[in-house]
Amino acid sequence: MAKTLQEKLSPWRQQIDQIDEDILRLLNQRAQAALQIGQIKQEYDADDAILKPEREALIVRRLQELNPGPFTQHSVLAVWGQIISACRGLESVPRVACLGPQGSFSEQAAYEHFGHFIKSVHCESFDEVFRAVEAGQADVGIVPVENSTEGAVNRTLDLLLNSPLKVLGERSINIHHNLLTKSGSLEGVSRVMAHPQALAQCQSWLMRHHPELVREPVASNAEAARIAANDPTVAAIASLAAATAWGLSVVQKGIQDDPHNRTRFLAIGNIECLPSGSDKTSIILAVPNRPGAVYEMLSPLAKHGVSMTRLESRPARTGQWEYYFYVDFLGHKDDPAVHDALAVLKQDVAFFKILGSYPTQP
Repeated sequence: MAKTLQEKLSPWRQQIDQIDEDILRLLNQRAQAALQIGQIKQEYDADDAILKPEREALIVRRLQELNPGPFTQHSVLAVWGQIISACRGLESVPRVACLGPQGSFSEQAAYEHFGHFIKSVHCESFDEVFRAVEAGQADVGIVPVENSTEGAVNRTLDLLLNSPLKVLGERSINIHHNLLTKSGSLEGVSRVMAHPQALAQCQSWLMRHHPELVREPVASNAEAARIAANDPTVAAIASLAAATAWGLSVVQKGIQDDPHNRTRFLAIGNIECLPSGSDKTSIILAVPNRPGAVYEMLSPLAKHGVSMTRLESRPARTGQWEYYFYVDFLGHKDDPAVHDALAVLKQDVAFFKILGSYPTQP
């Protein structure tokens, strides 16, 4: 007699139940080992940060290299990111400053980068994120630095110039914008609100489908969702997480003009990352306004075999057409080739600042 569906599934479900029990036992062993490490640090009065970006990156990369599948490499990153966060949280729950209120893409990036065992410190602006970390009201912060559609986030670049904080990590996430209202329709709606970057990323869709809606920029997409929750004349462009957080309904999903829209975020704090074996370094440079100056500025990187991944410029605001250049390249500042290139750069430029060396996203 042929087996029923439930009879065929039963042994596999029993196997999964047993595997889950084994995983739980091993997770508790891992948590106990993490607590022991914390106790040893206390015994030696080690002034060591709970967050160790290079160590966490090494753990994930090693497991990705060992992973035979079918579990995907992205799944290894997602699962072990949460495991590391949970074990870290047994010692101390880090306070992470991000653009708020609840449901922002910055908060999503914080969860993806640091795991869910964090305390979100919601800030009204990027300036407040920097100030919260500098003042010790948060342990670390996370801010957007560039978008695949709209390019650099200029306010973040300006704040990095003058802040003493270091870059300690990066996280790139998919950005899916949704049109949200309290009712789930556009009846009675006359305005659409979002962060200026989000409005720009959806401008073609809005022009084609709802040119009648007045576009109003606000501090964040989550703030737009908060306003829309209390004002039936307002539609918000925000994440599905913001819709859940503020009790909104979806009018239309995925209204971003680029279906592959992504934003890169930087984690910032007072942590100096050690080499992890796969790192990136971010610096700011300025050169005199003369022919060939930019070429001369970048030539030490090429000479020492250092691969540049990003170059942005911002006006120096001197009125003399001078610029600050934001440069990302592969390698840690303590790697021999990078160290030698930076030594030459520092001598030849008018302004030099290392924003930080940090692990590349696994």
